[in-house]
Amino acid sequence: MASGYRDILQRLRLSFPQPVSDRVHDSYFVHSIMRALDQVDALKSELPILGDAVTLDYRHAREAVLPDHSSSVEEVTSHLVDHLRGMTIFGHPRSQQNVVPPTSIPSLIGVLLASQYNANLGSDEYSRLIAVAEVEAASITARMVGYDPETCGGVFTFGGTGTMLYGVKIGLEKACPGSMKNGLCSEAVLIASDVSHYCRYNVGGWLGLGTNNVVAIPSSEDNSIRLDALEAESRRLLEAGKRIAAFIATLGTTDAFGLDDLEAIVRLRDQLVEDYRLPYRPHVHADAVIGWAWAVFNDYSWEENVLGFRPRTVRALAGAQRRIRHLGLADSIGIDFHKTGFCPYISSLFLVKDRKDFDLLSRSPEQMPYLYHFGEHRPGMFTLEASRGGAGAMAALANLLLFGKEGWQAVLGHLVEMTQMLREHLDGHSSTTVVNRDNFGTVTLFRAYPDGVDTFTVPRREFREADFRESLLKHNDYNRRIAAYLHEEALAGRGVVISLTECYRHTPYGLPIVALKSYILSPFVDEDNVALLVQKVLEAREHI
Repeated sequence: MASGYRDILQRLRLSFPQPVSDRVHDSYFVHSIMRALDQVDALKSELPILGDAVTLDYRHAREAVLPDHSSSVEEVTSHLVDHLRGMTIFGHPRSQQNVVPPTSIPSLIGVLLASQYNANLGSDEYSRLIAVAEVEAASITARMVGYDPETCGGVFTFGGTGTMLYGVKIGLEKACPGSMKNGLCSEAVLIASDVSHYCRYNVGGWLGLGTNNVVAIPSSEDNSIRLDALEAESRRLLEAGKRIAAFIATLGTTDAFGLDDLEAIVRLRDQLVEDYRLPYRPHVHADAVIGWAWAVFNDYSWEENVLGFRPRTVRALAGAQRRIRHLGLADSIGIDFHKTGFCPYISSLFLVKDRKDFDLLSRSPEQMPYLYHFGEHRPGMFTLEASRGGAGAMAALANLLLFGKEGWQAVLGHLVEMTQMLREHLDGHSSTTVVNRDNFGTVTLFRAYPDGVDTFTVPRREFREADFRESLLKHNDYNRRIAAYLHEEALAGRGVVISLTECYRHTPYGLPIVALKSYILSPFVDEDNVALLVQKVLEAREHI
């Protein structure tokens, strides 16, 4: 005979953490989590992936249906753990794949705690002290980057794209007042470098600016925006009657860790306001989702170097910090704790220098009659999201407390030191060349060449001279084949997992430059792992 709904309900109640303490069930809850972690641990080996490499079967996934009957916690756990097979272990010392860090234990606990009680940061009525945690994390970070916590504001949002979306939307309200209510009344543009994150097009499209009004400014060989081109194009646009919704200054490009000169961009903005007697101040948003963490070195003495970094590492750290130290000049900043903050996805913080800017996005309480009757902290009245979980804020706060300034300096310094060692190894071979030599982060873009190629002259000529287009295309394909070999070897447990970029940047004659990409973000990486990567690159050359 079929069970009555009460029987089914009672079984399902056991699948929830109990609202009133029950020592037996509390132990079951903890055991269930430990059992899941034990199953994951069983997948670990010397490989930089969980279990073995698997074929992804999307056809079978599309055939999935809702089961007729409920399952046990144990059955569901096993099913979920099974979905981790083949996943890259980003904390593995042989993992140097893109800008994805390992996550710390406290940050994972922060996510669990916020998720267990389902905090919604829309107001403190639904998040209580977790709302305070968001303010704490934002204030600590604000001080790091040079903002005054008494006057700035911050909210955690859905990713780096979200932080840029907020910044440009505020800028749009400044350039075209009333856009929130009336829509765009005049044509506005968004200005960024040609190597800034592609999400600029998402932002332009979703805000109604139109992707054709996202203006890409050429970048220099150090992957920073060309200031002469920025000024010339800004003046041309203003003289054509356009309004500048925002300048995007990139403080750490995704591929090469290029750093725009934020100080000069702000100075140019101020000059444009004066020269054209603009009735608004174009908003300057610092897309520092990767580079923000270098702010921990703002008061580090490079001469004393108390942490004992090697001279080449000191130069690299100081080279990045010279631009990062000006973050406080930006009107808003995007920060990803799930990148150089070692937090789980998603933990993105949008900071605005003057919290009154949030008033430009605010909605009338009459539009939300079922909310905001209690409590005093109500960011949901201006945020894009009606539902904002507390996991990102709690994870960020966890790591801010875990690392402290000294800990963050030590970890970042080690990552940069390993990056510099990799570049030294690559420079020690005539068949490899680093292409982002002027950038100082934890990413190395490099190309390999077959025997007989003069790597002291050919790469530069490929990048600059149209007569070398055939050579560039041939060596682009050569590096794709190197990447394929490295990937296969890494998944077999014989190498290091790295990435490939199909377009590190374009040549002046319009062709993409393919590069191999090592992104060192695991604190477990050491010199032997760096040496292994170079060994496998040389082996790949012999193989192909």
